[in-house]
Amino acid sequence: MRIVSLLPSTTEILFALGAGDDVVGVTFECDTPAAARTRTIVSTSAMPAGLDAAGIDAWVSAALRDGQDLYHLDADALRGLDADLVVTQDLCAVCAVDVSTVDDALAHLGCTADVVTVDPHTLEEVLASVTTLGTATGHDDAARALVAGLRARLHDVATTVSGLPEPRTVLLEWTDPPFAPGHWVPEMVERAGGLPVLGRSGQKSVRTTWEAVADARPEVVVCAPCGYDLEGATREAIALVERDVLPAGVPVWAVDADAAYARPGPRLVDGVETLSAILHPEVMGPPSGAHRVR
Repeated sequence: MRIVSLLPSTTEILFALGAGDDVVGVTFECDTPAAARTRTIVSTSAMPAGLDAAGIDAWVSAALRDGQDLYHLDADALRGLDADLVVTQDLCAVCAVDVSTVDDALAHLGCTADVVTVDPHTLEEVLASVTTLGTATGHDDAARALVAGLRARLHDVATTVSGLPEPRTVLLEWTDPPFAPGHWVPEMVERAGGLPVLGRSGQKSVRTTWEAVADARPEVVVCAPCGYDLEGATREAIALVERDVLPAGVPVWAVDADAAYARPGPRLVDGVETLSAILHPEVMGPPSGAHRVR
């Protein structure tokens, strides 16, 4: 089987299932595992390089308003890969190539590849997408084993933090302007033993204000801007502290959003474990994959 994966999360899942050797095409963002970097890149960003957080928000907002594509799908590269299976998404136009663009490209090329679309909005649906990809690639047993292991780790966290106070937690999916989290992220906070006071599980992330952040009376702020690694998130968190837009005295943490929060793959469980250590270090130990800013 020859597979093209148009999402970093599904690329990661495919390799975890043992289907990595079949993956022939990926996106410019597919960086985990490192072997994914050796595959042909078929999708790149249309966004200009070098923009700061406010500039990225302005550019994306204008592109969506004007109906501009956020990603370039390389039809010539796709043609040359002769794919049997294309994995794409119908979750977020900002995150990756839209499924309608993929369908149009395949029709234009006369390609008969099967298309698997993943659209997870919750942690349970993320786990279900692992099973879906296992079935599509003939790796059902590996998918069952991977899901079982992830469930066991989530159960361990839940057992450890059960009955403890739930700190009021604001997790920011963007910082300029601030965005309250959606999809699986509020649920991650809950499973980590916190109370997400902005955002709704299973819904889209939403633009908010610093006044709303203050009114939520957070006891912890976690900076997890979509598309940023730990170093980038730390820079954004430091900028927030220096701008004095956060409630005084509240601890601020930066986390690797790309690795364990923004991408709906197995490492979301890493994110839950890190959040549980941020919120409950007395039972979980010091957090890894995070940096305290203040």
